[in-house]
Amino acid sequence: MNHKAIYALYANVVSIEDTQGAMDKDGNSVTINMDNVNAWVDPEAYKYKRQLEYPSIEEQLDKIYHDGIDAWKVVIKATKDKYPKG
Repeated sequence: MNHKAIYALYANVVSIEDTQGAMDKDGNSVTINMDNVNAWVDPEAYKYKRQLEYPSIEEQLDKIYHDGIDAWKVVIKATKDKYPKG
């Protein structure tokens, strides 16, 4: 179950239990449309994808030291272009 999608789509959900499902603040069950949950796209997914592809901080600093800021910007821009915001 995609908890992040449920919380984003259903503002009244305050907890999600594997056995009981989604619950509101009063402990009432909230009906979830799984088609909507499965179709939801995380608007911040680009951030996670970028983090996985960026070189480590050590590698970035080494790039700056040896090749300069402009060369470093080229490396970072390639990832930013690959995974644009929203």
